[in-house]
Amino acid sequence: QVQLVESGGGLVQAGGSLRLSCVASGSVFPINTMAWYRQPPGKQRELVATITNGGATNYEDSVKGRFTISRDNAKNTIYLQMNDLKPEDTAVYYCKADVKKLLQTVVYWGQGTQVAVSS
Repeated sequence: QVQLVESGGGLVQAGGSLRLSCVASGSVFPINTMAWYRQPPGKQRELVATITNGGATNYEDSVKGRFTISRDNAKNTIYLQMNDLKPEDTAVYYCKADVKKLLQTVVYWGQGTQVAVSS
């Protein structure tokens, strides 16, 4: 069973920075694409950024230029460096991993870490 554990959330003022981490453990199969999602209060979960095991990245438009996703394959860890944070970035941030098991891909989620940005 794959476990994803996020950390690094907290309360920060607008314009500040936070760095989130997500460690994956327990997988005997390759972990392919990993991603960060977020769920703002009262809204649906939305994609923030993705990174493949080769390092290719993709970002949601509102975070481009402010957030950077990175990955350490040796540690099965991804990061999300968040700069110039805005109140609208307030959300629970979730880590997601796609694990390829033989002929199928299984999706795993972390428990989430809260990010709150004050104005």
